[in-house]
Amino acid sequence: MRPSFLSEPVRVRVPATSANLGPGFDTLGLALALYDDVSARVAPAGCHVDVTGQGAGELPTDDGHLVVRAMRVTFDVLGGQPTGLAVECVNRIPQARGLGSSSAAIVAGVTLARALVVDGDQLLDDAAVLRLAADLEGHPDNVAPCLLGGFTIAWTEEPQGLAGADAGDRDAGAGGGAGACRLEVAPEVRPTVLVPDERGLTSEARAALPAVVPHADAARNAGRAALLVHALTAAPELLFTATEDRLHQDYRAPGMPATAAVLAGLRAAGVAAVVSGAGPTILALTSIPDEHLPGMGWAAQRLAVDVAGARVDRGRLGHAERDPVAAGRKS
Repeated sequence: MRPSFLSEPVRVRVPATSANLGPGFDTLGLALALYDDVSARVAPAGCHVDVTGQGAGELPTDDGHLVVRAMRVTFDVLGGQPTGLAVECVNRIPQARGLGSSSAAIVAGVTLARALVVDGDQLLDDAAVLRLAADLEGHPDNVAPCLLGGFTIAWTEEPQGLAGADAGDRDAGAGGGAGACRLEVAPEVRPTVLVPDERGLTSEARAALPAVVPHADAARNAGRAALLVHALTAAPELLFTATEDRLHQDYRAPGMPATAAVLAGLRAAGVAAVVSGAGPTILALTSIPDEHLPGMGWAAQRLAVDVAGARVDRGRLGHAERDPVAAGRKS
């Protein structure tokens, strides 16, 4: 049966995220209090996207926009497409910097589409939203904290009976998909992001990773990732040791030398700093001495941990919310 759609607009606020957190490659993620606001309504025909803030003048303003692409997939899952769409994006999350801008767009699209469908939350529950968003993104480590808020551990289940199969077979199987759990972050953890002017591409960063790594490095990372869960939730004094990584950051360093140099300097000073996602942004989980803050070409921003995740409500964006820096000013 074709779904029924709401006549009024809906809005979602989605947080920036930092994934990996050092040793937790493709698994650990943290939601940050820097937000994109996206509203959508069913239109009589066509599709138009209005973009304010980050990405304005660069991002598509039609069906090619990632929010709309995620909405279209979700509408298909829910039973059919609306007559048209009008979408408004107020973007504060920097594009292509390792702060989850694509995951935020995907989560916004999936949650908006569900909210626009009458009884959409009954047709697509929260666990299904996570699985769908992770499928669209390719991995769950950013979409999980974006949806749930806080500190998340994410994983992907293989479909029953297809363990050891190739990726195409696994995608085609029944069952499986992404899962995640959310943990509270210790109040002493106060993240700072160092955002460079230069951009990065996740695809290029992934291409730099080797097919295999030494067993000793993998074992060391497993221990550090386990310790990081304890450090972030209960023992922040262990964050420096817990954020040591041997699985991905060194391999990616040649592709972002400025990030690698700043990161090395911070860690030499005892700061629990890591590459945020695929970079080039750096995330520090402990305070940065002023003398170790990078200079020109970098913006330092102290951000709280977001605890709510994606939040949906009714109505258009208000005037104040259209200020693209209202939710996170540079320090």
